[in-house]
Amino acid sequence: MGYEIVLNCTRRSTMRRSIYLTALLGLSLTLGACAGRRSASTTPGQEETVLVVKNDNYLDHNIYLLQGLQRIRMGTARGLATSRFTIPRQYVFGVSVLQFLADPIGGNITPVSERINVAPGDEVQLMIRGT
Repeated sequence: MGYEIVLNCTRRSTMRRSIYLTALLGLSLTLGACAGRRSASTTPGQEETVLVVKNDNYLDHNIYLLQGLQRIRMGTARGLATSRFTIPRQYVFGVSVLQFLADPIGGNITPVSERINVAPGDEVQLMIRGT
């Protein structure tokens, strides 16, 4: 078993990129960033950037945004559920490079995603697969 981190990026249906990374651990973690829903009444500076975590594992996971040497806690992704977190605006300005960490509660491994380009209004999808 191992972690398989897959990065699929589709921005406004014009760009696709996949990066595959396999490490010997115990879960699979999928990260994708997709263009978010854009409302006519929302100005570009006010768009929310959302992290959606689909946790197919029994363990709850604390989800962190990695910014340099700092870990910013986004919240807890409950086991066998989907959670939504708003990424604070101070971390997404223009096109920003983000990375996430999923720390299983009661586990001893902390998978880290690839770095991904995210723009305001994007929806970032993080999938934690069961073992």
